[in-house]
Amino acid sequence: MKHLILSILTLVLGAFISLAVKEKFKVKFCTILTFISAILAIVPAGYILKNGQVFQNGLLTLDPLSAIFVIVISFVCFLGTVYANGYLKPYLYKEKAISSHCFFFMMLIASMLAVVTINNGLYFLIAWEIMSLSSFFLVIFEGDKKSVLKAGIKYLIYMHLSVIFLIAMFAILSNATGSLAFSDYAKILSENPQIANIAFLLGFIGFSIKAGFVPFHNWLPDAHPAAPTHVSGLMSGVMIKMGIYGVLRLLYFIVTPSKTISYTVLAIAVISALYGVLYAITQKDIKRLLACSSIENIAIIGIGIGVGMLGLAYNNTLVATFGLTGAILHFINHAIFKNLLFFSVGSVYLKTHTRDTELLGGLIKSMPYTALMFIVGSVAICGLPPFNGFISEILIYAGMLLGLPNADIGLFISLIISVASLALIGTMAILCFSKAGGITFLGNARSEKASNVKNDVGLTMKIPMGILAGLALLIGFFPQFAIATAIIPASMFINNPNFIEEIGAILGFAQYLSGLFIIFALILTCVMGLRFAISRKSKVHNTWGCGYNKPNSQMQYTASSYANLFVSTVEPLFKKVSHIKKPKDFFPKEAYYELEMEDIEEAYIVKPILDMDEKLLSKFERIQNGNMQQYILFGLVFLIISIIGLVLIG
Repeated sequence: MKHLILSILTLVLGAFISLAVKEKFKVKFCTILTFISAILAIVPAGYILKNGQVFQNGLLTLDPLSAIFVIVISFVCFLGTVYANGYLKPYLYKEKAISSHCFFFMMLIASMLAVVTINNGLYFLIAWEIMSLSSFFLVIFEGDKKSVLKAGIKYLIYMHLSVIFLIAMFAILSNATGSLAFSDYAKILSENPQIANIAFLLGFIGFSIKAGFVPFHNWLPDAHPAAPTHVSGLMSGVMIKMGIYGVLRLLYFIVTPSKTISYTVLAIAVISALYGVLYAITQKDIKRLLACSSIENIAIIGIGIGVGMLGLAYNNTLVATFGLTGAILHFINHAIFKNLLFFSVGSVYLKTHTRDTELLGGLIKSMPYTALMFIVGSVAICGLPPFNGFISEILIYAGMLLGLPNADIGLFISLIISVASLALIGTMAILCFSKAGGITFLGNARSEKASNVKNDVGLTMKIPMGILAGLALLIGFFPQFAIATAIIPASMFINNPNFIEEIGAILGFAQYLSGLFIIFALILTCVMGLRFAISRKSKVHNTWGCGYNKPNSQMQYTASSYANLFVSTVEPLFKKVSHIKKPKDFFPKEAYYELEMEDIEEAYIVKPILDMDEKLLSKFERIQNGNMQQYILFGLVFLIISIIGLVLIG
């Protein structure tokens, strides 16, 4: 535990010291301290996972569930700081921006480590608030832009809405136990189903807002694109998982969840996954697309948790083991491939200064490394073999299918719908990322911003992408090691003497997949080698172009037209806005078709509430007249009313 405390202190002290470091060395300084902190945190966390023990020291507890989160937070955040050395170069002469950025970046990492290890309700809320405020200041890094500031304020409002529900949950638990200790919470939650259901409901809402489950997701598509790319990757790949940690910790305390709560979690997760991927398909801002995709992947983790909860509720150890192991492994996998995708997109943005896919195209020629990294991330996020996304999703599939035999009619229907939904989600993800990758990297450049790119990004940005891509492939080819790691925290939720048999079943399944992938890779290598040998001896000719020997960007698919056929089939789920300028002759100088999709919840619920609020507050504008004496009078009146109220209550 001393190592973990030192890790957090290193980050906090480093944050303050970084303010005094010279501008050009700030990011490098943060990288060194983040590396030291990562080593200090990963060593004890790795020991916990290896031995399955629990360390406790005052306010901090390190068990297998905390340990897996500590490792992912430390590792991914270190890669983020390495990437930032290249990404932040254009901002080096904005001294205040870099100083505050480095300070809040390190405070965010420290607060996340505290959140997953603190065992006291009050201190948990303090760490949670520090995490929210630190990430807010990181989101508004370019706060001189109105859209960025608006996204940051929206994010802050949602985070404080989240903490209201968490305060309510902790208040109920503290009132019932007379304590702030998690160990006392665990006792009351496992023994009192009524309190457990109320606390879980409040906690799930609070944690869901942070995680981005529907209908609490509206902040996410705005905040992630607004933040610098390495921060977007950190928020999407790690920070929103603090909500997942909270749900899992509550589940651990409850021991056996009710069937009603388990069905509710599964239903919300399935709806969120479908909603997230559907809106991702419609986006032409590539960072916004990745943000919407995060809703989908968080929901896939939620599906795994829901399946695991149903396994616990129905006392089916095998289903619970597969579901929870799949959920925890998908948390790890998503941190890998989502950061890889954000880093790739950040490289594109750094070179082109645009996130609009309609203005990109042809970048595979000038940025081949970045294009390859994006393709690897896209294959992984779509859950296709032999990459890591496939492994965690197949475990969740297995958990659902294993629950079908001997299931009652309600469980049977729920699992069948969930299996079909997860399959549909995978199909839509392929459409989404084939659009993103194809429109961004293939074909011809659609603007000068894309055509002016002559070379790829530097080594400090390439190395983190290469490490993440290697991990995605490594977990895919040798899933038994990743699954064996994910099973350890999953085992905390299982109270069954036959659990060893379930572990053997999962690891045997993983070794079978590993063997299949290795055989597939060998066959593919032989086929590609043979093709290369044959093609060297053959002559290459241009394909007949049907008279179009000089294609241009106007002949290519756009992001809007690529997805239009699919989107038109689900049109009622969007508020659809089209901008069309039709061609007037056969060879028009100007013609375009733009499609904008607005979130129906945003359009028909959030915006009307905000408009009503603005109307109400505008009636009080005359109070803000700049007269100091009047402000003092208002304060005095309020003070008198407060005193009278207290006297009457007393």
